[in-house]
Amino acid sequence: MLLPRKARIWYPGANYHIMCRGNHRHDIYRDDEDRQVYLTLLREPKKEHNFHLHSYCLMTNHVHLHIETAEINISIIMKRINLLYTQYFNNKYNFVGHLFQDRFKSELIETDQYHLKISRYIHLNP
Repeated sequence: MLLPRKARIWYPGANYHIMCRGNHRHDIYRDDEDRQVYLTLLREPKKEHNFHLHSYCLMTNHVHLHIETAEINISIIMKRINLLYTQYFNNKYNFVGHLFQDRFKSELIETDQYHLKISRYIHLNP
């Protein structure tokens, strides 16, 4: 028997450390154009859902984001970002199926100390 997944904690102004990894740990960015497209696609849901991107790090097979929400649940924001990028990637490389492994990982950032720790981690990740 499968149990439903636990709902993510969300409230307006919630801060998250988000991590999305490539399926089977495969690359999700193969060249600079892929990275630029991902960054451009981050702007699309930002217009619709008004969130603040504090920091990011695009690694070869995963991405780290520090996002502060406003009026929309983080799950809706990430679903839009991952859908747009997966459509681009699969079209460019003539792939089908999942680009990302599982659903995105998120950690709620609730203290100033943790906020600083995550910012440092994301900036120093490469």
